Amino acid sequence: MVLQLENISKSYFQKLALEDVSLTLMEGEIFGLLGPNGAGKTSIIRIINKIIEADKGNVRFKKELMLDKHLIHFGYLPEERGLYRTITVKDHAYFLGRLRGMSNSDIKIQLNYWLEKFKIMDWANKRIEELSKGMAQKVQFICAVLHQPQILILDEPFSGFDPINVELIQDELKSMKANGKTIMLSSHNMKSVEEICDRVALIHNSKKILEGSVSKIRDDRKNGTYAIRFRGNMIGFVNALWTGFELIDKELLSENRFIAYVKMRNENNFQDLLKTLLGQVEIEAAWEVTPSMQEIFIEMVQEN
Repeated sequence: MVLQLENISKSYFQKLALEDVSLTLMEGEIFGLLGPNGAGKTSIIRIINKIIEADKGNVRFKKELMLDKHLIHFGYLPEERGLYRTITVKDHAYFLGRLRGMSNSDIKIQLNYWLEKFKIMDWANKRIEELSKGMAQKVQFICAVLHQPQILILDEPFSGFDPINVELIQDELKSMKANGKTIMLSSHNMKSVEEICDRVALIHNSKKILEGSVSKIRDDRKNGTYAIRFRGNMIGFVNALWTGFELIDKELLSENRFIAYVKMRNENNFQDLLKTLLGQVEIEAAWEVTPSMQEIFIEMVQEN
């Protein structure tokens, strides 16, 4: 355990933002902090970074109460981009690196490493105002990791990025995780959450309503629906199901090519379904349907 939030509550002018929220981040994991706008995610991130204080509860770093001295181990990419527009990329990195206690020589080594890694060495002397939103976002990411933090906290890190750069940042986060770093990210990009997060927590109306591993959360919400992609006649497919199975939905992919969604009846299982269909249609693929994190997110928010 590297970071722990214990029963955190926070109000702004008597409006409750967080109520009794507890979270635990483990060393070497990517943790997704999810929730609709206004749920309290940014308040959690600001409390961890000691930008604001909780009204109640504690934050612990490696079992010690979180103090200002621990912030040297944290990197932070805020949702509100905070780059000074009139100074250069290089000067910005030196400014923020010095604030993190780095020497000029260490800043130079780390900055050159990241500029070369992202193939943007020619950006070093460009002013921030000369950069596009995506370019500035990449610079701010570099500034957040320049001092090689043990914990990296990212608030909407993929906003402003095209798919190529989203994949680039995802790869870097996976690499950092492999090297034992802990990453917390708040994101509305559910596809990215599914691809890179080990565990997630869902915050809604100031409370934590869900926490667990991505794989277990998705498995727990399966409803016994199976998908069959096949070539053949849909009427023949339905007749083959007879009384042992129920057709829930279907998609037409092309002429005589479909995806059918089926649930079991009685004591039938997946193997029985395949045996029933063999010889009736040409099966291309078959799988159990697992809800996406986006579907789960929407369902949980609506339920609460």
